[in-house]
Amino acid sequence: LTVNCLDRHVEKSPNRVALIWERDEPGTAVHVTYRELLDLTCRLANTLKKYGIQKGDKVAIYMSVSPLSVAAMLACARIGAIHTVVFAGFSAESLAGRIMDSGCKAVITYNQGVRGGRIIELKTTVDEALKSCPSIKHVFVAQRTDNKVRMGDRDIPLEEEMAKAASICTPESMDSEDVLFMLYTSGSTGKPKGIVHTHAGYLLYAAITHKYVFDYQQGDVFGCVADIGWITGHSYVVYGPLCNGATSVLFESTPVYPDPGRYWEMVQRLKINQFYGAPTAIRLLLNYGEEWVKKYDRSSLKTLGSVGEPINNEAWQWFYQVVGEGRCTLVDTWWQTETGGICIAPRPSEEKAEIVPAMAMRPFFGIVPVLMDENGKVIEGNDVSGALCIAQPWPGMARTIHGDHQRFVDAYFKAYPGYYFTGDGAYRTKKGYYQITGRMDDVINISGHRLGTAEIEDAMADHPEVPETAVIGYPHKIKGEGAFAFIVLKEQTTHTDRVKEELKTIVASKIAKYAVPDHILVVKRLPKTRSGKIMRRLLRKVVTEQSSNMGDVTTLDDPSVVKEILDAYQKYKEKNSS
Repeated sequence: LTVNCLDRHVEKSPNRVALIWERDEPGTAVHVTYRELLDLTCRLANTLKKYGIQKGDKVAIYMSVSPLSVAAMLACARIGAIHTVVFAGFSAESLAGRIMDSGCKAVITYNQGVRGGRIIELKTTVDEALKSCPSIKHVFVAQRTDNKVRMGDRDIPLEEEMAKAASICTPESMDSEDVLFMLYTSGSTGKPKGIVHTHAGYLLYAAITHKYVFDYQQGDVFGCVADIGWITGHSYVVYGPLCNGATSVLFESTPVYPDPGRYWEMVQRLKINQFYGAPTAIRLLLNYGEEWVKKYDRSSLKTLGSVGEPINNEAWQWFYQVVGEGRCTLVDTWWQTETGGICIAPRPSEEKAEIVPAMAMRPFFGIVPVLMDENGKVIEGNDVSGALCIAQPWPGMARTIHGDHQRFVDAYFKAYPGYYFTGDGAYRTKKGYYQITGRMDDVINISGHRLGTAEIEDAMADHPEVPETAVIGYPHKIKGEGAFAFIVLKEQTTHTDRVKEELKTIVASKIAKYAVPDHILVVKRLPKTRSGKIMRRLLRKVVTEQSSNMGDVTTLDDPSVVKEILDAYQKYKEKNSS
């Protein structure tokens, strides 16, 4: 794999730029050639080997986006170790859970991270996480800032070791189905699942989708602004572009630092040709107005892409007309951590084929989408909606969930036997194009981050005064969806506001800041069926103010609960607006 991503390009064009590291401070970009990246990767790989990391061992990477974090991924691949990248915004508890579930032997991290002008404590978080992780033998610590952090017995200064290491590392010979990486993603039950991808099929699929969906041409500068902690960063910042010998941008900052023109200033300065980002960022920037975009020259742009959640029409039009000046192809891409790469997108297609706004449209080569009805029957014809499934395997598909193959079978192959169930609903238009309509289970999408509502509920359930919680998603202007929590307090609890603040702190520390509910509403009880299942559907209706149309409430244990919750919601709304 690393031979495909590095060595073969180094042989032909060693000085071609592989990575442009767009650091947090604008105007301080660092260019890394393929030769330099191979050197970094080999030194890092040799360092891992020196400390006993072997083929099949698992290594956690808890780093912000940088050439070194990319080299860390590639170094693992080169020696046959399995990486699991944990997004550097996750809490110590989230990190510990992933390390324990995957059984990592080592962690690679930075002393600190830098984002949006602020320092992020990475090493301190790792130290906190490792209090509950006996499997970790070594922590490799790189320096992103000049600040000193505590170094203990198992901590190894990474750059010092790499400077001593040899710059040649013979790649381990791997089978096509050997595991390349694991990446944790949320499901509808509480515990995140470690999605497993393998060497050959994954790399092939990432590379070919990168080439054809974005029409990547040799010499283009490819700008995917995703973090490496998400699948988008794995497939379209690292593996796809590097396999294609591309120049890939690593974006360390935020869309609004130092101001809302950051993306477009970067496009002008780095002459970016393809720009791939999330609808949530577009919605955020749209609020700041067009002048921040028009200030900068965007004539280098040829293709725009959207990823992470369905893009709404207003954001699509703004992205297309304002950012792309109505002359760039805009691809709304649908895929998942589990699919490894893009499955449905407007391109590739026949030349100049139509693109319908805010729609993923066309399946990629070899992807056979089908829509299923409630009875598990394939829905034929057009102008129909159903559960989105895929009818035959493709190279990039996940192979299992780490340590729990049964959960893999249950989650993806049980609902519609013989098909892969995506968990999403979709509409097939009159012309036969696909439009994704959103999740069909208790999973929400906050700013493009997938999150099971059960995870938030589990975190809040740890509060001693909160016996019951139910979390639902509701439409949010910027984030796409936000979390709305309904909680039941113990009878003697008087200080509700304090409890709400404590709950927010718990969720931030157990999961991450983005998971904190925007609203917490105290109710006397939750709507339950006679068997005790919470009817979240009714809570959704309350929050989206469709209470006139509650549907069937006869299965409720006590239907009067509906009015009770409606009254509480109205009071909460009035209090908030005053």
